[in-house]
Amino acid sequence: METAMAATNDELIGRSGVDDLEGILAVTNTDVDEALHAVRDNAEAVFTWDYAKGARPKLARLYEKSKTSMWNGETDLPWDTEVDQEQVAMQNVWIGGSLGAGLDLDGTCFQHWGEKEWVRLGVESQNWVLSQFMHGEQGALVCTAKIVESVPWMDAKYYAATQVMDEARHVEVFAKYLDKLSGHYPINAHLKLLLDDIISDSRWDMTYLGMQIMVEGLALAAFGFIHQLTSEPLLKQLLRYVMSDEARHVAFGVLTLQDYYAELTAAEVRERQEFAFEAAVRMRDRFLQQEVWERMGVPVEEAVSLVMQAPERVLFQTMLFSKVVPNCRKLGLLDAADGWLRDRFTELGVIGFEHCADTGEEYEIYALAEGSAEGGTEGGTRSRGAPPL
Repeated sequence: METAMAATNDELIGRSGVDDLEGILAVTNTDVDEALHAVRDNAEAVFTWDYAKGARPKLARLYEKSKTSMWNGETDLPWDTEVDQEQVAMQNVWIGGSLGAGLDLDGTCFQHWGEKEWVRLGVESQNWVLSQFMHGEQGALVCTAKIVESVPWMDAKYYAATQVMDEARHVEVFAKYLDKLSGHYPINAHLKLLLDDIISDSRWDMTYLGMQIMVEGLALAAFGFIHQLTSEPLLKQLLRYVMSDEARHVAFGVLTLQDYYAELTAAEVRERQEFAFEAAVRMRDRFLQQEVWERMGVPVEEAVSLVMQAPERVLFQTMLFSKVVPNCRKLGLLDAADGWLRDRFTELGVIGFEHCADTGEEYEIYALAEGSAEGGTEGGTRSRGAPPL
């Protein structure tokens, strides 16, 4: 895997800019009709006979926090809530129902679109976005199970085991919410390729970096962005619950890798920088929704070209990095190797996030407060409230 990843990085770094539309669209799925997808896991399962708890106090505290923060996706969310998906599509820009009021659509495939077409786009976009969240959560489920096997420290194994349960719950609730809507989408090719690379890498810390820092960090930012914008009460509450877990998951990655990365050689750190940048670009590119345009019968290249210019889309893609950049700074990845990753994030226009709070420090603000659940829950085993973010 390391050789394949290096080749991908060389190709990425060598091209003129990262917004290579032809290269983005060249990445496609070839097995969308298959229910199973196997990836060879090259990591060793590591036992440790050192059972001392608390050798890494911050991880031990995170583990204790996780044991008291479990929620039940079946009973703690108001699943009887009616979801008017077309109404949601008309109200929320984030689902793609608009390409931006400032864009000139004359002469494009959207020139003659009316409300019916724009509403359908919003509906399909919501189905697509939530489907990718669901697939990403399954990726986190598999990766965290791998971390339990491969990480050499007992405190980390303890916490990772609680995250496996969290991720199972996340897959469950996204799948159940999508069943209330009008259709699922297969996994996006860019996301699938990234998950394959994370799973197949033999180095335990790469699983952390790829999943805990990059995928989970970008997801936490995306969930927060959508949580603020959506008016649909069930989705809003679902996202708030998931975010309370995701913040701990990202913190787990930061707290585990910080000391370990300080001991790596310059060459080893550079490998991690390149991996982080490749993951960032793939995650950003996945939000161009190629599969939506195909399903709607719209010329994909033309639609994606317009999407890349839309102010709402640019803002959303930029905000995705609000957690990743400060966490990379905390890990020492920004300025190592003569600032290679700093330069790459500067090219992406996201370096301005570097001084935001890293998730290793701020995960407590995402915690669910005891009390009545946001939006109301009928018949739940335990109700929770949540402070606004």
